[in-house]
Amino acid sequence: MKKTVAILGVSGSVGRQALEVAKNKGCHVDFMSGCSNISALENMARAYKPRAVAMADESSASELRVRLADTDIKVYSGEEGILEGISESEADTVINAILGKAGLAPTLRTISEGKTLALANKESLVVAGDIVMAQARRASCSIIPVDSEHSAIFQSMASGKRDEIRRLILTASGGPFFGKSREELKSVTLGDALNHPTWKMGKKISTDSATLMNKGFEIIEASHLFGVDESQIEVVVHRESILHSAVEYIDNIMIGQFSLPDMRSCIQYAIEYPNRSESLVSQLDLTRVGSLTFYKPDTDAFPLLSLARQSIRDGGAYPAVLNALDEVAVEAFLEGKITFFDISELIAGVYGSLHGLNLVDSLDGILECDREARAKMKEKITR
Repeated sequence: MKKTVAILGVSGSVGRQALEVAKNKGCHVDFMSGCSNISALENMARAYKPRAVAMADESSASELRVRLADTDIKVYSGEEGILEGISESEADTVINAILGKAGLAPTLRTISEGKTLALANKESLVVAGDIVMAQARRASCSIIPVDSEHSAIFQSMASGKRDEIRRLILTASGGPFFGKSREELKSVTLGDALNHPTWKMGKKISTDSATLMNKGFEIIEASHLFGVDESQIEVVVHRESILHSAVEYIDNIMIGQFSLPDMRSCIQYAIEYPNRSESLVSQLDLTRVGSLTFYKPDTDAFPLLSLARQSIRDGGAYPAVLNALDEVAVEAFLEGKITFFDISELIAGVYGSLHGLNLVDSLDGILECDREARAKMKEKITR
C-alpha cells in the first residue's frame, strides 16, 4: 500500500534526502515544512504536490502563498502553522528533520496525534527526553530513529531482549580533527571544521561533529530511546563510518549494522519499518573497504563529550541547557565571532556557573532554563 508521509525540515540535508527516498519508494508527501528559502520550497511543493506546506516565518509564508496561488496547496506559517499542519496531515509517518530545539514542539505534536515519528531531530530528546518518551508511552506512539547510529542500534536490538543488553556501542567518525591535540585545535579554521571526512552535512551539525558535541548529544538520545544508563553507552571512533553502531549482549556477542555512509538507508528503514526493500544506496563491498579501525575518543582534546555525560548525571534541565549553550556558541563560531577552540571553553565555563537545574522537571521549567542559558552565553560572547 502506498504510504503517506510528512517531512519537516525539507530545507536541510536530511529533509532533502527524505524527499528523494519518498519519491523513490512511491510515497505521497502530504505535508512539508521549510525555513526561509522560498524558491526552494516552491519548487519542492510543485514537484511533490503536498496538501500543505509551512514556512518558518510569516513574511516568507506570505510570499509563498502568492507564488502557489495557482495551486490548491495550503500554506501555513511559524511554529503554530507547523503544528497545525501536523495535526491536519493524513500522513502515517512524520519525519522530523528540523534542526535544533525548534524540533521539540513538532515531536510532541506528532506523538499527541498518534502518528509514527521518524526522528532525525536529536534535540527533542536532548532537551526533554523524559517528557517525550513518557508521552510516547502514554500515546502508544512508535518512535523510529533516523540518525545512522541510533538506527543501527534499533536494528541490532532485534537480535535480543532489552534486559539482555550489556552495552551500546556508538561509533563516531572522529570528525576532521581526529588525532589533533587540544593545543593544535587553537589554530583550526571554520573551513577546517566544516570539512567532514565522510558525511556531507549542514554547518551546525558539521561543527558539532568536529567538537564531538554531536556524539555527546547522541549519548543522551540513546539513553532515552533505548532506556539504558549513560554508563552502558560507549563511544568508539571508527574512521571509515562503515559500522554505524552495535549492541553488545550479556553473552559477549556483539551485533552491529554495516553499510555505506548514506542517510538514505536510515530514512528508508524508518519509513518502511518493519519491512525492507531495494535501496537507492549502493551495496557495501567489504573487500574494497579493506580494513576497519577503532579508537578510543580523546576526551582531553574534545571535552564536550564528557560534559554531555555529566549533563545526563546532573539531570533535570542540564541536558537542555547544554544544547542551548551549544546552539548559541556554534552560531557565534559560524558568524566569525569566536574561534573553534572557544566553543568548548565557553560552553564548559557557562555550564559550570549554573546551579540547581537538576530540580527542574516540567517542560515550561526546562524551556525557561533554556532561555536563561542562551542569554548568559550571548552575554559572555559579547563581553
